[in-house]
Amino acid sequence: MVDYLQAVVLGLIQGLTEFLPISSSAHLRILPETFGWGDPGAAFTAVIQIGTELAVLLYFRKDIWRIASMWLKSLRHAEYRGHLDARMGWFIIVGSLPIVVLGILLKDFIEEDFRSLWIIGVTLIVGGIVLGIADRVGRTEKTLKQLTLRDAVLMGLAQACALIPGVSRSGATLSMGRFLGYERETATRYAFLLAIPAVIGAGLFELKEVPNGDNLYGWGPTIVATAVSFVIGYAAIAWLLRFVSTHSFTPFVIYRIALGAGTLVLVATGAIAA
Repeated sequence: MVDYLQAVVLGLIQGLTEFLPISSSAHLRILPETFGWGDPGAAFTAVIQIGTELAVLLYFRKDIWRIASMWLKSLRHAEYRGHLDARMGWFIIVGSLPIVVLGILLKDFIEEDFRSLWIIGVTLIVGGIVLGIADRVGRTEKTLKQLTLRDAVLMGLAQACALIPGVSRSGATLSMGRFLGYERETATRYAFLLAIPAVIGAGLFELKEVPNGDNLYGWGPTIVATAVSFVIGYAAIAWLLRFVSTHSFTPFVIYRIALGAGTLVLVATGAIAA
């Protein structure tokens, strides 16, 4: 029962933090350690993220169906290849390649070295500063219609930085989007869509590691955490899209820096293990 209760808490954390630019993987590493539960493991973290991505699929189902349909049409009929949705399909595919390739090449580092709380504390702070600068200097003028292949690749490269816990997939993508001059809501929507192939792919790739890898939880708690993250994540998407349409990213910047600094202090004083 203890494992299942912990799984509910971790699923709640995942659902609340996945879409915010504050790094869900960092929270799933820091908070369990603070509670004295230990590291839940890279496979557990990757698999329960499937829950939040299923929430994305449900929330954006009409957009995803439209993009997928037009992309498939463009493969057969040249007249559809200039359509925004057809191009968006290619942008998501090409933009996902960096994180997929680097994720496979750096698998051992991701599961071991990158999970150090020293690294996570630093990346939270640095990522927060970058997000703050990007949000302040970035022009708010480009919409999804103006997305180019170059920008899609650059945001894909930024997303790949999130292989290091603490960077934040959405935070890195949003930072690059703002540097490139995209509206906050536009950058946020594209970050959601861009994450789908990478997150679901990583989760499926790590499924085999749940019962065998270096993880605290087996199948039962993992499934429970995934289900909870789906429900909470769906609500978080709607809230974030409303928030970014009228607010800056400043609250997230402050939170990231505070969490990163607090983590480094706790590790340095021996209150929690790195």
